[in-house]
Amino acid sequence: MIVEKLLPDFQLKWKRIQEAMRQCGADGCLLSGGINLFYVTGVMYNGYFYLGVEGNPCFFVKRPNGLSGEQLCYIHKPEQIPDYFAQHDIQMPRKLMLEADELTYSDYMRLLKVFQPEETVNATAVLRTIRRVKTPWEIEQTLLCAERHKEVYSIVPTLYKPGMTDLDFQFEIERVMRQHGSIGLFRAFGANMDIFMGSLLAGENAETPSPFDFALGGAGVNAACPLGANGTLLKEGMAVMVDMAGNYAPYMTDMTRVFSIGKLSDEAYRAHDVSIQIHNKIAQTARPGVPCSELYNVAYQMAAEAGFSANFMGTKQQAKFVGHGVGLHINELPVLTPRSKEVLEENMIFALEPKFVLPGIGAVGVENTYLVTADGVRKLTLSPEEIIDLNLSSTYKCNFLGADNKQ
Repeated sequence: MIVEKLLPDFQLKWKRIQEAMRQCGADGCLLSGGINLFYVTGVMYNGYFYLGVEGNPCFFVKRPNGLSGEQLCYIHKPEQIPDYFAQHDIQMPRKLMLEADELTYSDYMRLLKVFQPEETVNATAVLRTIRRVKTPWEIEQTLLCAERHKEVYSIVPTLYKPGMTDLDFQFEIERVMRQHGSIGLFRAFGANMDIFMGSLLAGENAETPSPFDFALGGAGVNAACPLGANGTLLKEGMAVMVDMAGNYAPYMTDMTRVFSIGKLSDEAYRAHDVSIQIHNKIAQTARPGVPCSELYNVAYQMAAEAGFSANFMGTKQQAKFVGHGVGLHINELPVLTPRSKEVLEENMIFALEPKFVLPGIGAVGVENTYLVTADGVRKLTLSPEEIIDLNLSSTYKCNFLGADNKQ
């Protein structure tokens, strides 16, 4: 079932899980969530992945038909797993890792009955911690996604037509995203985090609070999904923030760029420049061992010194983070908050998004995705960062395509 050339990458992941098991005293790990199954196999399937503290994993598959490989067994229900263990001389785990934050209560209780462990450990928390540090293949996939993300953003300025609403503009961007390989799905960790392919905020809608745990809100099209574009007519003097997901490969990138309808206020350009300055400062500061809280504090202090603390990460509802990990989910660890206990590690990938909301104008600021290297960070999202006037969109097509690739 595992693609042969990727086997070393997955073996590295299995070893990391086994080391985490030793640290917490677990002797078995059972996974069934789709994202975690993909993380450890490179395949989306319905079933279970079992890894003991020693040895190779077992793959228990319900669907699809046609998969094959060593220690792969087709089953109809988890109650068949103990029989497989008995036939292959595999010990039942005494302390079992289960995805407590993702399984339904019924499934969790069912698996407890099947395995009857003496203790359990929350595999969700353990896997999210392990997934912070990317493997070579994951980094390769992220780089491919970043390049496709840049290609799509190079087209964005040409999609605008006078008289559009924010929804009209977003529909055109989504069409181009799909044409460039977007899977059309925005994967986020957590309950009640289901949204579409990203967010586009125009004008005063950027101030609207949302129940979603993202940087900014927006009213959305109706109460069933109160986030993002809401049908606002794009008018002169309005900022348009485009934060559309980089979901062109299994591993995502996150990038925000700002456009305008005509000229914005001087305050808007100044706030946007502060965001770019924050990126430049953090790019100089961030390296393995630096606390994530320090990065948040740098961003907030620079915003406050520029006089934009009341606009930083919102107005009516201000987000209490300025960045987050990116991977199979758009919102992975680490999270850049003032109280974070996490520190940067080599091969983490995170998005930094210092944004400002200006009443009557909209949202400004830049979001980029960074790879933590041995001695610093590498910017992966390389589209131009200045505010682009959509009324002059034809002028900027070549600028986007020829964006500076310095890292």
